[in-house]
Amino acid sequence: MEKVRTGLWRLTRGRKYRRGVFQLAVYSLLLIFGFVFIYPVVYLILRSFMPRDDFFNPLVAFVPSAFTLDNFHLLLSKFSYSRALGFTVFLCGVCSALQVLSCGLMGYGLSRYAFRLKNVFIALVGACFVIPSQVLMIPTYIQYSHYGLLGSTATFFLPAALAQGLRSPIFILIFYSFFNTIPKGLDEAAQIDGASPLLAFFKIVLPLSVPAVVLTVIFSTVWYWNETYLVQLYLGAGSKTVISQIAAALGALGEDAIRNPMEVVMNVPIKMAAMLLIILPLILFYIFLQRQFVESIERSGITGE
Repeated sequence: MEKVRTGLWRLTRGRKYRRGVFQLAVYSLLLIFGFVFIYPVVYLILRSFMPRDDFFNPLVAFVPSAFTLDNFHLLLSKFSYSRALGFTVFLCGVCSALQVLSCGLMGYGLSRYAFRLKNVFIALVGACFVIPSQVLMIPTYIQYSHYGLLGSTATFFLPAALAQGLRSPIFILIFYSFFNTIPKGLDEAAQIDGASPLLAFFKIVLPLSVPAVVLTVIFSTVWYWNETYLVQLYLGAGSKTVISQIAAALGALGEDAIRNPMEVVMNVPIKMAAMLLIILPLILFYIFLQRQFVESIERSGITGE
Protein backbone atom coordinates (compact mmCIF):
# COMPACT_ATOMS: atom_id res chain seq x y z
CA MET A 1 0.00 0.00 0.00
CA GLU A 2 2.83 2.31 0.86
CA LYS A 3 4.46 1.61 -2.49
CA VAL A 4 1.22 2.51 -4.30
CA ARG A 5 0.97 5.82 -2.43
CA THR A 6 4.60 6.58 -3.19
CA GLY A 7 4.08 5.82 -6.87
CA LEU A 8 0.98 8.00 -7.07
CA TRP A 9 2.78 10.84 -5.31
CA ARG A 10 5.69 10.61 -7.73
CA LEU A 11 3.33 10.47 -10.70
CA THR A 12 1.38 13.52 -9.49
CA ARG A 13 4.59 15.38 -8.77
CA GLY A 14 5.93 14.54 -12.22
CA ARG A 15 2.75 15.83 -13.85
CA LYS A 16 2.87 19.06 -11.87
CA TYR A 17 6.54 19.46 -12.76
CA ARG A 18 5.89 18.98 -16.48
CA ARG A 19 2.90 21.31 -16.32
CA GLY A 20 4.98 23.96 -14.57
CA VAL A 21 7.76 23.62 -17.15
CA PHE A 22 5.23 23.93 -19.97
CA GLN A 23 3.63 27.03 -18.46
CA LEU A 24 7.04 28.57 -17.87
CA ALA A 25 7.96 27.98 -21.53
CA VAL A 26 4.66 29.46 -22.73
CA TYR A 27 4.97 32.57 -20.56
CA SER A 28 8.59 33.02 -21.60
CA LEU A 29 7.64 32.92 -25.28
CA LEU A 30 4.79 35.37 -24.67
CA LEU A 31 7.17 37.76 -22.91
CA ILE A 32 9.69 37.49 -25.74
CA PHE A 33 7.09 38.10 -28.46
CA GLY A 34 5.51 40.89 -26.43
CA PHE A 35 8.90 42.57 -26.03
CA VAL A 36 9.57 42.28 -29.77
CA PHE A 37 6.29 44.03 -30.58
CA ILE A 38 6.22 46.58 -27.76
CA TYR A 39 9.86 47.68 -27.77
CA PRO A 40 9.71 49.57 -31.11
CA VAL A 41 6.63 51.47 -29.95
CA VAL A 42 8.22 52.41 -26.61
CA TYR A 43 11.43 53.41 -28.40
CA LEU A 44 9.41 55.54 -30.82
CA ILE A 45 7.56 57.33 -28.03
CA LEU A 46 10.67 58.05 -25.97
CA ARG A 47 12.65 59.29 -28.97
CA SER A 48 9.85 61.56 -30.13
CA PHE A 49 9.94 63.44 -26.80
CA MET A 50 13.75 63.53 -26.67
CA PRO A 51 15.68 66.79 -27.18
CA ARG A 52 17.93 66.64 -30.17
CA ASP A 53 20.97 67.28 -27.99
CA ASP A 54 20.30 64.03 -26.12
CA PHE A 55 20.73 62.15 -29.36
CA PHE A 56 24.45 63.00 -29.32
CA ASN A 57 24.86 62.54 -25.58
CA PRO A 58 26.49 59.14 -24.89
CA LEU A 59 25.15 59.24 -21.32
CA VAL A 60 21.57 59.18 -22.62
CA ALA A 61 20.91 55.65 -23.77
CA PHE A 62 17.17 55.09 -23.72
CA VAL A 63 15.21 57.48 -21.52
CA PRO A 64 15.70 61.18 -22.42
CA SER A 65 17.17 63.50 -19.82
CA ALA A 66 14.15 65.77 -20.22
CA PHE A 67 10.90 65.38 -22.10
CA THR A 68 10.18 68.11 -24.60
CA LEU A 69 7.47 69.00 -27.10
CA ASP A 70 9.82 71.02 -29.35
CA ASN A 71 9.90 68.25 -31.96
CA PHE A 72 6.12 68.33 -32.27
CA HIS A 73 5.97 72.14 -32.28
CA LEU A 74 8.56 72.35 -35.04
CA LEU A 75 6.79 69.73 -37.11
CA LEU A 76 3.29 71.11 -36.62
CA SER A 77 4.48 74.60 -37.58
CA LYS A 78 4.64 73.40 -41.19
CA PHE A 79 1.04 72.20 -41.55
CA SER A 80 -2.33 71.94 -39.82
CA TYR A 81 -2.54 68.53 -38.19
CA SER A 82 -6.19 68.89 -37.19
CA ARG A 83 -7.23 69.66 -40.77
CA ALA A 84 -5.20 66.78 -42.17
CA LEU A 85 -6.55 64.46 -39.49
CA GLY A 86 -10.11 65.49 -40.23
CA PHE A 87 -9.71 64.90 -43.97
CA THR A 88 -8.07 61.51 -43.42
CA VAL A 89 -10.76 60.40 -40.99
CA PHE A 90 -13.42 61.53 -43.46
CA LEU A 91 -11.77 59.64 -46.34
CA CYS A 92 -11.23 56.45 -44.34
CA GLY A 93 -14.65 56.58 -42.68
CA VAL A 94 -16.62 57.01 -45.90
CA CYS A 95 -14.61 54.32 -47.72
CA SER A 96 -15.04 51.90 -44.81
CA ALA A 97 -18.80 52.48 -44.66
CA LEU A 98 -19.14 52.02 -48.42
CA GLN A 99 -17.11 48.83 -48.30
CA VAL A 100 -19.32 47.44 -45.52
CA LEU A 101 -22.42 48.04 -47.65
CA SER A 102 -21.08 46.90 -51.03
CA CYS A 103 -19.07 43.91 -49.82
CA GLY A 104 -21.88 42.93 -47.45
CA LEU A 105 -24.39 42.91 -50.31
CA MET A 106 -22.09 40.81 -52.48
CA GLY A 107 -21.41 38.39 -49.64
CA TYR A 108 -25.15 38.17 -48.95
CA GLY A 109 -25.91 37.39 -52.57
CA LEU A 110 -23.26 34.67 -52.71
CA SER A 111 -24.51 33.16 -49.47
CA ARG A 112 -28.25 33.21 -50.13
CA TYR A 113 -28.65 32.63 -53.87
CA ALA A 114 -27.64 29.71 -56.07
CA PHE A 115 -26.63 30.32 -59.68
CA ARG A 116 -24.44 28.74 -62.30
CA LEU A 117 -20.68 28.90 -61.85
CA LYS A 118 -21.13 30.22 -58.31
CA ASN A 119 -18.05 28.40 -57.04
CA VAL A 120 -16.04 29.72 -59.98
CA PHE A 121 -17.13 33.26 -59.16
CA ILE A 122 -16.12 32.81 -55.51
CA ALA A 123 -12.74 31.49 -56.65
CA LEU A 124 -12.30 34.54 -58.90
CA VAL A 125 -13.08 36.83 -55.97
CA GLY A 126 -10.34 35.14 -53.97
CA ALA A 127 -7.97 35.35 -56.93
CA CYS A 128 -8.55 39.12 -57.19
CA PHE A 129 -7.20 39.51 -53.68
CA VAL A 130 -3.75 38.23 -54.69
CA ILE A 131 -3.49 40.49 -57.76
CA PRO A 132 -1.12 43.37 -56.88
CA SER A 133 -2.77 46.77 -57.03
CA GLN A 134 0.24 48.07 -58.98
CA VAL A 135 -0.88 45.99 -61.95
CA LEU A 136 -4.12 47.97 -62.24
CA MET A 137 -2.69 51.41 -61.53
CA ILE A 138 -2.11 52.49 -65.13
CA PRO A 139 -5.49 51.44 -66.60
CA THR A 140 -7.31 52.78 -63.54
CA TYR A 141 -5.46 56.10 -63.77
CA ILE A 142 -6.32 56.40 -67.47
CA GLN A 143 -9.97 55.62 -66.73
CA TYR A 144 -10.20 58.21 -63.95
CA SER A 145 -8.49 60.75 -66.17
CA HIS A 146 -10.96 60.05 -68.99
CA TYR A 147 -13.93 60.74 -66.68
CA GLY A 148 -12.29 63.77 -65.08
CA LEU A 149 -12.16 62.28 -61.58
CA LEU A 150 -8.48 62.85 -60.84
CA GLY A 151 -7.93 65.06 -57.83
CA SER A 152 -11.32 64.13 -56.37
CA THR A 153 -12.18 61.81 -53.50
CA ALA A 154 -14.54 60.07 -55.91
CA THR A 155 -11.51 58.06 -57.07
CA PHE A 156 -11.71 56.28 -53.72
CA PHE A 157 -15.45 56.49 -52.99
CA LEU A 158 -16.68 55.00 -56.27
CA PRO A 159 -14.56 51.80 -56.12
CA ALA A 160 -15.50 51.31 -52.47
CA ALA A 161 -19.20 51.71 -53.33
CA LEU A 162 -18.86 49.09 -56.09
CA ALA A 163 -16.95 46.57 -53.94
CA GLN A 164 -13.71 47.41 -55.76
CA GLY A 165 -11.93 49.28 -52.96
CA LEU A 166 -8.74 48.34 -51.21
CA ARG A 167 -8.76 44.60 -50.38
CA SER A 168 -12.48 44.36 -51.08
CA PRO A 169 -12.29 40.67 -52.10
CA ILE A 170 -11.22 39.62 -48.61
CA PHE A 171 -14.16 41.54 -47.13
CA ILE A 172 -16.56 39.85 -49.53
CA LEU A 173 -15.27 36.45 -48.44
CA ILE A 174 -15.52 37.43 -44.77
CA PHE A 175 -19.17 38.43 -45.17
CA TYR A 176 -19.87 35.33 -47.26
CA SER A 177 -18.36 33.08 -44.59
CA PHE A 178 -20.24 34.82 -41.78
CA PHE A 179 -23.61 34.90 -43.57
CA ASN A 180 -23.38 31.14 -44.05
CA THR A 181 -23.58 30.78 -40.26
CA ILE A 182 -26.89 32.71 -40.10
CA PRO A 183 -29.95 30.48 -40.67
CA LYS A 184 -31.77 31.17 -43.91
CA GLY A 185 -35.03 30.68 -42.04
CA LEU A 186 -34.72 34.22 -40.71
CA ASP A 187 -34.75 35.60 -44.25
CA GLU A 188 -37.66 33.37 -45.23
CA ALA A 189 -39.65 34.45 -42.18
CA ALA A 190 -39.06 38.10 -43.05
CA GLN A 191 -40.15 37.52 -46.64
CA ILE A 192 -43.32 35.79 -45.44
CA ASP A 193 -44.08 38.92 -43.42
CA GLY A 194 -43.75 40.94 -46.61
CA ALA A 195 -40.14 42.13 -46.41
CA SER A 196 -38.09 42.24 -49.59
CA PRO A 197 -34.68 40.52 -49.71
CA LEU A 198 -32.98 43.92 -49.49
CA LEU A 199 -35.05 44.89 -46.45
CA ALA A 200 -34.29 41.53 -44.82
CA PHE A 201 -30.61 42.17 -45.37
CA PHE A 202 -30.63 45.61 -43.72
CA LYS A 203 -33.10 44.83 -40.93
CA ILE A 204 -32.15 41.28 -39.96
CA VAL A 205 -28.96 39.88 -41.47
CA LEU A 206 -26.68 42.92 -41.25
CA PRO A 207 -27.52 43.71 -37.59
CA LEU A 208 -26.66 40.08 -36.74
CA SER A 209 -23.31 40.45 -38.52
CA VAL A 210 -21.69 42.95 -36.16
CA PRO A 211 -18.41 40.94 -35.90
CA ALA A 212 -17.96 40.93 -39.68
CA VAL A 213 -18.86 44.63 -39.87
CA VAL A 214 -16.39 45.59 -37.14
CA LEU A 215 -13.64 43.52 -38.76
CA THR A 216 -14.25 45.17 -42.12
CA VAL A 217 -14.31 48.66 -40.62
CA ILE A 218 -11.04 48.15 -38.74
CA PHE A 219 -9.09 46.59 -41.59
CA SER A 220 -10.49 48.96 -44.20
CA THR A 221 -9.69 52.01 -42.06
CA VAL A 222 -6.13 50.88 -41.43
CA TRP A 223 -5.47 50.06 -45.08
CA TYR A 224 -6.88 53.34 -46.36
CA TRP A 225 -5.02 55.23 -43.63
CA ASN A 226 -1.66 53.72 -44.60
CA GLU A 227 -2.18 54.05 -48.34
CA THR A 228 0.20 56.66 -49.75
CA TYR A 229 1.00 55.85 -53.35
CA LEU A 230 -2.58 55.70 -54.61
CA VAL A 231 -3.41 58.88 -52.69
CA GLN A 232 -0.59 60.76 -54.39
CA LEU A 233 -1.47 59.21 -57.74
CA TYR A 234 -5.20 60.00 -57.70
CA LEU A 235 -5.39 63.05 -55.42
CA GLY A 236 -2.08 64.64 -56.33
CA ALA A 237 1.19 65.22 -54.48
CA GLY A 238 -0.40 67.97 -52.38
CA SER A 239 -3.11 65.76 -50.90
CA LYS A 240 -4.40 66.63 -47.45
CA THR A 241 -4.00 63.26 -45.72
CA VAL A 242 -1.95 62.99 -42.54
CA ILE A 243 0.87 60.96 -44.08
CA SER A 244 1.17 63.23 -47.12
CA GLN A 245 1.17 66.39 -45.03
CA ILE A 246 3.76 65.02 -42.61
CA ALA A 247 5.96 63.91 -45.50
CA ALA A 248 5.74 67.41 -46.98
CA ALA A 249 6.53 68.96 -43.58
CA LEU A 250 9.63 66.79 -43.18
CA GLY A 251 10.72 67.80 -46.67
CA ALA A 252 10.26 71.45 -45.82
CA LEU A 253 12.32 71.05 -42.65
CA GLY A 254 15.03 69.36 -44.65
CA GLU A 255 15.13 72.24 -47.10
CA ASP A 256 15.30 74.75 -44.26
CA ALA A 257 18.35 73.03 -42.82
CA ILE A 258 20.01 71.95 -46.05
CA ARG A 259 23.16 73.85 -45.13
CA ASN A 260 23.69 71.74 -42.02
CA PRO A 261 25.36 68.41 -42.94
CA MET A 262 24.37 66.94 -39.56
CA GLU A 263 20.67 67.65 -39.99
CA VAL A 264 19.96 64.10 -41.18
CA VAL A 265 21.08 62.82 -37.79
CA MET A 266 19.62 65.69 -35.77
CA ASN A 267 16.22 65.23 -37.41
CA VAL A 268 15.80 61.70 -36.03
CA PRO A 269 13.72 62.81 -32.99
CA ILE A 270 11.55 64.91 -35.31
CA LYS A 271 11.02 61.93 -37.59
CA MET A 272 10.08 59.84 -34.57
CA ALA A 273 7.55 62.51 -33.60
CA ALA A 274 6.17 62.40 -37.15
CA MET A 275 5.75 58.62 -36.96
CA LEU A 276 3.99 58.95 -33.62
CA LEU A 277 1.52 61.46 -35.07
CA ILE A 278 0.77 58.98 -37.86
CA ILE A 279 0.18 55.87 -35.76
CA LEU A 280 -1.35 57.46 -32.64
CA PRO A 281 -4.90 57.77 -34.10
CA LEU A 282 -4.76 54.15 -35.25
CA ILE A 283 -3.62 52.99 -31.80
CA LEU A 284 -6.47 54.88 -30.13
CA PHE A 285 -8.89 53.52 -32.73
CA TYR A 286 -7.78 49.96 -32.04
CA ILE A 287 -7.90 50.41 -28.26
CA PHE A 288 -11.46 51.68 -28.56
CA LEU A 289 -12.54 48.65 -30.64
CA GLN A 290 -10.19 46.05 -29.17
CA ARG A 291 -12.86 43.87 -27.61
CA GLN A 292 -15.05 43.89 -30.71
CA PHE A 293 -11.99 43.21 -32.87
CA VAL A 294 -11.02 40.06 -30.94
CA GLU A 295 -14.60 38.79 -31.00
CA SER A 296 -14.81 39.50 -34.72
CA ILE A 297 -11.66 37.50 -35.43
CA GLU A 298 -13.05 34.55 -33.49
CA ARG A 299 -16.54 34.59 -34.97
CA SER A 300 -15.95 35.63 -38.58
CA GLY A 301 -13.88 32.58 -39.47
CA ILE A 302 -10.91 34.58 -40.76
CA THR A 303 -8.53 32.26 -38.87
CA GLY A 304 -9.61 29.36 -41.06
CA GLU A 305 -11.36 27.48 -38.25
